[in-house]
Amino acid sequence: MKAVVYEGPRQVGVKNVPDARIEMPADVLVRVTTTNICGSDLHMYEGRTDLEPGRVLGHENLGEVVEVGPGVVRVRVGDMVCVPFNVACGFCANCERGLTAFCLTTNPEPGVDGAAYGFADMGPYNGGQAELLRVPFGDFNCLVLPDDARERQTDYVMLADIWPTGWHATQLACVQAGDSVVIYGAGPVGLMAAYSATFKSAGMVMVVDRHPDRLAKAEEIGAIPIDDSKTSPVDQVMELTHGRGADRGCECVGFQAHDPQGHEHPNMTLNNLVKSVRFAGTIGVVGVFIPMDPGSPDDLYKQGEIAFDYGMFWFKGQTMGNGQCNVKNYNRQLCTLIHEGKARPSWVVSHELDLDDAPGGYEHFDQRDAGWTKVVLHPAGIG
Repeated sequence: MKAVVYEGPRQVGVKNVPDARIEMPADVLVRVTTTNICGSDLHMYEGRTDLEPGRVLGHENLGEVVEVGPGVVRVRVGDMVCVPFNVACGFCANCERGLTAFCLTTNPEPGVDGAAYGFADMGPYNGGQAELLRVPFGDFNCLVLPDDARERQTDYVMLADIWPTGWHATQLACVQAGDSVVIYGAGPVGLMAAYSATFKSAGMVMVVDRHPDRLAKAEEIGAIPIDDSKTSPVDQVMELTHGRGADRGCECVGFQAHDPQGHEHPNMTLNNLVKSVRFAGTIGVVGVFIPMDPGSPDDLYKQGEIAFDYGMFWFKGQTMGNGQCNVKNYNRQLCTLIHEGKARPSWVVSHELDLDDAPGGYEHFDQRDAGWTKVVLHPAGIG
């Protein structure tokens, strides 16, 4: 099968690799028809992780079931399914509590809970930027989609990661009706967090970024764009909230946050959120942070540590929730919103490409080239 393979820093290739296949009785084999390039793929693409060359990338996947193992009872050949990026068993203590991002059984690495497709340190599972994808524990992990799935693939594929992750950010931040919310980052997840906050009837949604095309996307759904290259984003938030600060804040950037001059500061958005959110406010962090980053320009963060304004965080009595999204907690209800015509998360999509065009898609998306807000790949071709 053809697949997008990591070859080294800023190098991916489309190569022939061994076909994905049924390996265990509970496996499902999916012919991938739609798969996304995620912002977190870029950490690996840029060589900032220890992903080994030769791994197939891609953790936002949708397609048609073409084979099921003998232990599968619910999912059927011909079903259109969306697959959470979490590889979860469904029966361990964490999965039973809904913590599928921290499954106790699917990652063989000692001391590490949680697994994902095509992702560094998240188990041995190949990704779905390929013609075929093996889905372990298919009955649990496959979300069987409604009848309109073939026609609305760019909507439903967002259920694999970015919309549930954006929703998770607002859940961690405890967003409620009428709240003012500030979101740092207008990449796909930040835009989905803004989208989620509007669904929760937030009174004001502010999105901080500096890329005009991404800020324009935020404005399309009624969010207030804040350009941090003009003046301090904290000052702008304080002015919009009459000096009080936002009720809730979401971090959707992660460890490669950088200032308008291009200098990287892994602590920048976290500390800006402490300053931007009111006393006793809440913060949700879904931007990726990793335990060690030897490639960081920041000496502390090379060891996975940051200079966090903990004194002010404590003094303001703020609360912070963080971590990867447990996709299955949200994907079914968000699926219903799409099916009933209440939501169209494909509004973030800027480019749909054939699988062979993935290297160029990675390059443009990584460079934040104008207009490249979300890239969707179609292994079976477009149309």
